[in-house]
Amino acid sequence: MSTLPTPTPLNFDVLIVGSGLAGLSAALLFPQQYRVAILTKRAVREGSSGWAQGGIAAVWDKDDSFAAHVDDTLVAGAGLCDLKATQFVVEQAPQAIAWLQKLGVPFSEEDGQLHLTREGGHSARRIVHVTDATGAAVQRTLIEQVRQSPNITLFEHHTLVDLITTAKLPAAQRGAEGSNHCVGLYALDDETDEVLTFQAPHTILATGGAGKVYLYTTNPDTATGDGIAAAWRAGCSVQNMEFIQFHPTCLYHPHAKSFLISEAVRGEGGRLLLPDGTRFMPQHDARAELAPRDVVARAIDFEMKKAALTACTSTSRTSRWRLFKSTFPISMRAAWSWA
Repeated sequence: MSTLPTPTPLNFDVLIVGSGLAGLSAALLFPQQYRVAILTKRAVREGSSGWAQGGIAAVWDKDDSFAAHVDDTLVAGAGLCDLKATQFVVEQAPQAIAWLQKLGVPFSEEDGQLHLTREGGHSARRIVHVTDATGAAVQRTLIEQVRQSPNITLFEHHTLVDLITTAKLPAAQRGAEGSNHCVGLYALDDETDEVLTFQAPHTILATGGAGKVYLYTTNPDTATGDGIAAAWRAGCSVQNMEFIQFHPTCLYHPHAKSFLISEAVRGEGGRLLLPDGTRFMPQHDARAELAPRDVVARAIDFEMKKAALTACTSTSRTSRWRLFKSTFPISMRAAWSWA
């Protein structure tokens, strides 16, 4: 049985819940005088970020443009994107890539320049990557930087229990501000089975999504929506819950955990086939395999239900086989091990 929260809180300037790329980046961007705590419910490397394969979209080629990237995003978003947010992310992407390069992320290069691949929904090559293990490479670099930062304390195996807001405090401790705001959190130390109290004027939730609510998903076991639920209990508005991060293609085996296949595979010529070898995406969308993932997912679902299939298959054109092996070594090793 877990003990009650510790009477003496652990005090920091900033609390960050989640140790994915978002949480790690946020911690590193704070000035050194800020005392930052990162809490993660498992080991720091566990989570969604390390599984990301394809890469990071950014306008890098001289023949590409911010306008084209924004347009591609709005089309893929089916009119649901926030225009200002889209423009901001697209325009800041090259600067973010440069920051990661400065930290030491070993992005794949060709002839001394960043190698750019392509993914579904993009009209140009703008995916910066580290072979097909981009997330793991970026995560590894950021973890090293965090461990070397004296102002950042990492609490692994600490599960968020709930946020502490002024509305939950006794009247004498609420202060004169009147508004309800977050002043800390409770977290369960999995090793001691003790609930700890963390206190800080600023709390960032970088806890990822809730993909594991689905029976079949490429999301890791940690994607359980803890942060979303805690935010809602604290009084935050929760929106866009229908948008769940997923990958429409994965390496399927009836007796093993699914292994995601990056969208970049289709960008390099990978084709989706029925068991008899028939290519089906051109019948669903003019962009074929390069259509956005929601279009590809619906097409796969349609074909599987129509023919009562347990899975579809994919292949890569033989003329690009050498490029495929060098660009997607992780996927190749997984495929061979399963074969």
